[in-house]
Amino acid sequence: MWTILLAVLGIGIIVFYALCDTSCVYLEGDILGLDMKYIGTGYMLAIILFAAFRKNDYVRALLASGIGVEVYLIFFQFREEVFCPFCLAFAATLIAAFILNYDTPLSKPNDSKTRRFVYALGEAEIPIPGKLRIPLLFFVIAGYVFVALTFSGSTTPAYGADKSSAPSYGSGRYEIIIFTDYFCPPCQQLESHIDPALEEFLARGGVKVTFVDLPVHKETHLYARYFLYAAHAGRGYRNALHARRVLFSLAASRAASDEDNLRHALNARGVAFTPYDLKPVYHTLNRIIRTYKVKSTPTCIIRYSSTDIRRYSGTFEIQNGLAMLRATLKNTGR
Repeated sequence: MWTILLAVLGIGIIVFYALCDTSCVYLEGDILGLDMKYIGTGYMLAIILFAAFRKNDYVRALLASGIGVEVYLIFFQFREEVFCPFCLAFAATLIAAFILNYDTPLSKPNDSKTRRFVYALGEAEIPIPGKLRIPLLFFVIAGYVFVALTFSGSTTPAYGADKSSAPSYGSGRYEIIIFTDYFCPPCQQLESHIDPALEEFLARGGVKVTFVDLPVHKETHLYARYFLYAAHAGRGYRNALHARRVLFSLAASRAASDEDNLRHALNARGVAFTPYDLKPVYHTLNRIIRTYKVKSTPTCIIRYSSTDIRRYSGTFEIQNGLAMLRATLKNTGR
């Protein structure tokens, strides 16, 4: 019963992850082209089925294989420095089910240390074709090797494809790259603070400002698309900054949840925009995101030179970073 309940909990975690718009929804993974969410759901359903018919050996073998898979996936998160609480919670339910089903392996006084180590996790009797007592360590290793050879994952929010330039304004020795998400509360808070600073830099000159909308939240794709439309409409950086202010305001109030409402809201607030094919610009945006390995918002990159690239995260850090750049411009007479 407890094994079934834990498996149901695991499925619930997958469903919640799929439906809930959180900061890690952009994490993707598949095995041989099949989404990990479907594989995880099918895996837990198999455990429920075997547990319901009291096929404990099969349950232990499946759980051991899952342990091997989770070892690889957790290592993947450490390597990419991105941690998904849903993935970790799913792994915790699997480990709990394994512990619940642990059966002390049979041993003899004259068993070698190697054999005791190999059978330490227990064993499962699998009829292939006779009754073989297979150590669960074998299934752990098999799960790890299988997923290592077949898993494909992405931890970076991304757009489409092809080639063009990102929305950038101004020119000069220094460059500011702002990574934000319209539906990120800290980004919404930051916007009112950095908007005057960015306008000051662009009016003064000597600084190039590039905007990259990181599509972390589901609704961001629509809003980011209309910011690019606004940038394409021309009228310089003032129209772009005005468009960002309006988009952040609409996102904060959830005033435009679909495209028609968003178009009407932008028109009502005097934001000019020109729709066009966005596939070309997405290549550049993806390249910038990958180059700086940005996976959360808000983030600001300030390039003082090709060797002096400074990274700031969070409202306070970014404000300080912009203040330091302002002081540098003042000292250099810009």
